[in-house]
Amino acid sequence: MDSVNDILQRADKDFEGSIGRLMDYLKIPSISADRAYGNACLQAADWTRSLLKDMGFETSLLPTPAHPAVIGRYEPEHMDSDTLHILCYGHYDVQPPDPIELWKTPPFEPSRRKGDDGVERIYARGACDDKGQLMTILEANRAWLRTRGRLPCKITVLVEGDEESDCTHLDAFLAENRRDLTADVAFVCDTSMWDPRTPAITTKLRGCVMDELTISGPRIDLHSGGYGSAAANPIHVLTGILAELRDKNGRIRIPGFYRNVREVSPPILRQWKNLKFDERKFLASVGLATSKGEKGFSVLEQIWARPTCEVNGISGGYAGEGGKTVIPAKASAKLSFRLVAGQDPQAIREAFRSFVRKRVPKDCGVSFNDYGGTASAVELAGDNIFLRKAAAALKDEWGREAVFKGSGGSVPIVGSFDRILGMPSIMAGFSLDDDAAHSPNEKYDLRCYRGGIRSWIRILDAVTKLS
Repeated sequence: MDSVNDILQRADKDFEGSIGRLMDYLKIPSISADRAYGNACLQAADWTRSLLKDMGFETSLLPTPAHPAVIGRYEPEHMDSDTLHILCYGHYDVQPPDPIELWKTPPFEPSRRKGDDGVERIYARGACDDKGQLMTILEANRAWLRTRGRLPCKITVLVEGDEESDCTHLDAFLAENRRDLTADVAFVCDTSMWDPRTPAITTKLRGCVMDELTISGPRIDLHSGGYGSAAANPIHVLTGILAELRDKNGRIRIPGFYRNVREVSPPILRQWKNLKFDERKFLASVGLATSKGEKGFSVLEQIWARPTCEVNGISGGYAGEGGKTVIPAKASAKLSFRLVAGQDPQAIREAFRSFVRKRVPKDCGVSFNDYGGTASAVELAGDNIFLRKAAAALKDEWGREAVFKGSGGSVPIVGSFDRILGMPSIMAGFSLDDDAAHSPNEKYDLRCYRGGIRSWIRILDAVTKLS
């Protein structure tokens, strides 16, 4: 008999209640990036705190330079130095819902409906990112407490409100609260499954550096008939530099860019190959046909395990309706670098800026704007006992081996957990690639919500039996 069968049964019996609580959570428009929604973010923090308090946690709201962090604490009665301590992390803030006109139902009026495939889903902003995912962990804890009357270990819950905007202040927050927040392991539910039937643990998160450069030339915009060819054109200079960033094989030409970049281990490469990922279908879904990344690497390697340099936007000169024959005084570009384990974000930024400065001709200048924070890449060691236990628990629930996957995106705080608190993170998520996390009509499959709750019950049981 399953050692947590009674808890799983309780979770299933209370699943409609879990859905109701999630629907209430989703009604709060906690958009952290927009100051107009500051009160809504505070409301979401209060809602989260009340939920934890009702479950039996000691709770508090801790201020940050932006939105408050919610802390929940549970300690078993007979705790000693050997008692396992788990930190459960999530965020209550959500992305802006724009463009509103593309939503089939209002983004903060959660809709529960069944698709043509018979699968029931919740549609709302935050349904999967991250309120629905966060609730899988919290509802697993609820089922434990309602069934056994206690949790099997010490648990601290951290729910913050700035993941979807500027979360750079959280490093200082973690450092200031290091004593209370440092645990043996963090549970993070902000990633995805491999497919609707196959669980996954994300073991690689790419880091990120963002930068903006502006090339300046003439003192003012010039008439192209009077100064064409004779005057330096900042757009020409800018696009020439951007074109030099990659060679013909897709390799980034910034000196030192690949220093300390490690190759993916053969066992992981074999697992990824066995996934039979359809590269053509992946690209065709967005109207493309061929990969433009580094030659010699599969698409999965390119998006999970290789660093990137992408131009995100260019501005300069006249872009209005009709023509205007000018040589612009300035031209700008925004870039982002996705980094892998071993790369130093600050070193990459400085290497990029040096690359640019060496290519700016006389009569032109360059300035840079650090408009976004940096995040280091994270890679979880394959021999981590929490990883092995979590993978076994996921197999018990889903009947399939968990995929150890990478993520092209970043969860900045996971790197901070490692760097500042010195603890690993188990990133088991239950969203799907088609959940439209930052897009209109964001959804969360109820089968994933239910499976996520059950999975965390099993994982909590497994990691508290480490012997």
